Amino acid sequence: MTRREIREEIFKLLFTVEFHEEDEREEQLAFFMEEEAEEEAEEVEMLSEEDYELAKEEAKEIQADKSYIENKYNEVLAHLEEIDGTLNKKIDKWKTTRMPKVDLTILRLAVYEIMFDEDIPNKVAINEAVELAKKYGSDKSGKFINGALSKVVANEE
Repeated sequence: MTRREIREEIFKLLFTVEFHEEDEREEQLAFFMEEEAEEEAEEVEMLSEEDYELAKEEAKEIQADKSYIENKYNEVLAHLEEIDGTLNKKIDKWKTTRMPKVDLTILRLAVYEIMFDEDIPNKVAINEAVELAKKYGSDKSGKFINGALSKVVANEE
């Protein structure tokens, strides 16, 4: 998977947080990983013997991606209170309780990357968040996300 695809999978997984209780998060993560494994198994069944060896190598990469997704998901959740606090403090006239759930989830992921993931430059975190907003949010989401994250970054520096 590309980094963009991985980020999109993390976004989808984080989105489920809005609809499940905290004690259900582990179950939701397991369900998500199980779905991914089923999709992989279906793809492997359709392979020729020659392609099977390539698929084994790809499976290792997929497992690494899944581990990365799971770790980042857990890290975002571990910092959720601090992330939401930052959003509530830095974004005028918007509280996390009033934000559209898609926008909130995108912001949470991006703020995590800005505040805690030194491997991802702020510009990349913002750009990827805007792209997710364009794909999953409303017509206004991209501008809202960009403006909100610009405030977070300006206050971080």
